[in-house]
Amino acid sequence: MGIQEALVPFGERVKLADYDAGYTGGYAKKSDVKALVKANLARMAELQELMFAEGKHALLIVLQAMDAGGKDSTIRRVMEAFNPQGCHVVGFSVPTELERGHDFLWRIHQHTPPLGHVAIFNRSHYEDVLIVRVNGLAPEEVWQERYQHINNFERLLADSGVTILKFYLHISKDEQKKRFQERLDRKDKNWKFNPADLETRAQWDSYMAAFEDVFARCNHPWAPWYIAPANRKWYRNLVISTAIVEALEKLDMRYPPAPEGLENIVIE
Repeated sequence: MGIQEALVPFGERVKLADYDAGYTGGYAKKSDVKALVKANLARMAELQELMFAEGKHALLIVLQAMDAGGKDSTIRRVMEAFNPQGCHVVGFSVPTELERGHDFLWRIHQHTPPLGHVAIFNRSHYEDVLIVRVNGLAPEEVWQERYQHINNFERLLADSGVTILKFYLHISKDEQKKRFQERLDRKDKNWKFNPADLETRAQWDSYMAAFEDVFARCNHPWAPWYIAPANRKWYRNLVISTAIVEALEKLDMRYPPAPEGLENIVIE
């Protein structure tokens, strides 16, 4: 099954309420997609090696979600396919004093992947038009300008050989409540519960509106957004891994030519 339903249409405004966070593409259970995900991960590993060898492309994966949306588990379950030597994961939290002394993209740009490599952003530059907007951390005239700054930044990356894939992990408010409760009930999950997350939960509608503006204003063929149904983690993994494989295969990468004279070498 394809993933076109997850790809946000270009030039259109979408409503997250129209997307079913529990959608599973007709599959009933995890075992139905296990072989498909396994094949995708194997192919991701092959394509990463090819990308590293060719050295003409890079891959940037952006993960955004509401709290408990599954960014960490996506990194564990999907991105495990990548060789760590050619892949790095960056989590963006509250900017440091040094970072606040620069433009908002300064701390982001230094973590973008060099050619041949993969970078995975756990949160990203989009926080500056999400949490900053919802909580009024900057004047509206400031964050309104950032959409175009982001578009220009991503276009620069794309023109420099970086394939950009952006995933919004779409969970329902009920599913978030369930995951929060699990963090309260399980001692091995207590450390993940942050009471401040409840304040963000109370702003749910404001965040949905902010995400919808992101999809409308920062979604382009060179940096597409996917709304990945994420209530069922196993289906989320299928959607994301399929999107990655399809994007990398479109690059039509080739291994570099072998040095001349290999046929004459004899290893004794």
